[in-house]
Amino acid sequence: MKQILIVEDDITMNKMLTNILLTEGYGAVSAYTAEEARRCFQSTVYDLAILDINLPDGSGYELCKAILETAHIPVIFLTANDLEQDMIKGYESGAADYITKPFPNSVLRHKVKAIFSMLESPEKEPPHKVYDDGLLMIDFSSLRTVLAGEEIILAPLEYRMLEILTSNKGILLTRQKLLENLWDSQENYVDEHTLTAAISRIRGKIERGGHKYIRTVYGMGYMFTDGGTR
Repeated sequence: MKQILIVEDDITMNKMLTNILLTEGYGAVSAYTAEEARRCFQSTVYDLAILDINLPDGSGYELCKAILETAHIPVIFLTANDLEQDMIKGYESGAADYITKPFPNSVLRHKVKAIFSMLESPEKEPPHKVYDDGLLMIDFSSLRTVLAGEEIILAPLEYRMLEILTSNKGILLTRQKLLENLWDSQENYVDEHTLTAAISRIRGKIERGGHKYIRTVYGMGYMFTDGGTR
């Protein structure tokens, strides 16, 4: 049974999350502070952590970094902070995903299921595929990215988005089309805020020295280009 740690100081919310996960067949342990969460990790091995960002004794961002220093597990942030910069900071802290409150119960179920499915079913991964234009190399099978000789760290969602974009190079993909493809690929719910934050985050990582890979067509969507300067 997969064990999930829930770090949420709101007692009602914590109980609701616990009930959702128990209903899905997962083991769920509750913590209400960052210190309590740290103690939990000292005595138990978890497969996933769900963290609130605003905890009474510290930041969920710092807790996430501390967890990932010793435990190589996915982390989902659960918070009312829905600004793009908050999401970007969450992903930069090492989170695998981000859920903003309020949310339907189905969103949590889909995200947890998608993360475990991706980690446990390598045989379901797409055939070996590489994008390489001489400057940027993305190996979607090994999840490795190199830009101008420098290793770049991308999150799983960023790889899924780039695979869709590079497979449709030169083709305008509407935001709705991207959202539908991201859902279908891993049964994963991705909302508008997450899409916007992920695009911004990807650009910050692969667009340097005047090279622009992702073109925004305002009011419509995005197009992956050859990375020319402009």
